[in-house]
Amino acid sequence: MTGRERPNYQRVVDDLRQQILGGELSSGDKLPTERELQQRWGFSSTVIKHALTMLRSEGLIEGRRGSGNYVRSRTPLVRRAHSRDLRNRIGSTSPFARDSEAVGKQPSWDAESRKIPATPRTAERLGIQPGDIIMHTRYRYLADGVPIQLADSYEPLAVTGGTPIEYPERGPIIGVIARMDSIGVAIDRFVEEVTTRPAMPDEAAALELDRRGGRWVIEVERTYFAGQTAVETADIVFPGDRYRLVYELPVDPWSPSD
Repeated sequence: MTGRERPNYQRVVDDLRQQILGGELSSGDKLPTERELQQRWGFSSTVIKHALTMLRSEGLIEGRRGSGNYVRSRTPLVRRAHSRDLRNRIGSTSPFARDSEAVGKQPSWDAESRKIPATPRTAERLGIQPGDIIMHTRYRYLADGVPIQLADSYEPLAVTGGTPIEYPERGPIIGVIARMDSIGVAIDRFVEEVTTRPAMPDEAAALELDRRGGRWVIEVERTYFAGQTAVETADIVFPGDRYRLVYELPVDPWSPSD
């Protein structure tokens, strides 16, 4: 083999990648078995296994226990973060439900709320004292039954305690802004910090991430404010290959004096 020749495993990777990206193999299609790929290429099982591992790490295929390898869905949900007109677009349904339905997927989720003392980190984000009692709600969101998002939300009970929205998932109003509006707390801004990182073991399990690849996640740290008061902060986690984040932000009007 000369220095210009591709390794055998790379030849398999390149061929299958081209078939997937070119549409010859569509989302959900089953790949040939390892034995069939060996017969097609004349390469060893070690070469074929390495090629499939590379395709999993690129997020192009996924292994299903006892069934084989399949082309991953390449229609990620789109999360659109807007800065204006939020109140007219929320309240009757959740942002996640709209994201799912926009790409033809059925949304569902489970949630569990409990009162806990604020950790120093959460207290700093909410502008309260460590140990103050807050409401912690843990969410797991699914689209067509596939885990797509995790979220841990924290709300100070000094704001919501004793109100109809004390437990976020027990009332008819959906969404932080609409819920806060209902008790006269007007959210006027929010801050988001976005990072990427490897998934923690519990996140990988909850999101059913492939152990052999695709285990990076997008994390959004979001805090809502009403004036100078933080009324909710959340850690939101998305699989890196299942979500696309889109931000729409206004620019100050131009004037000739600028």
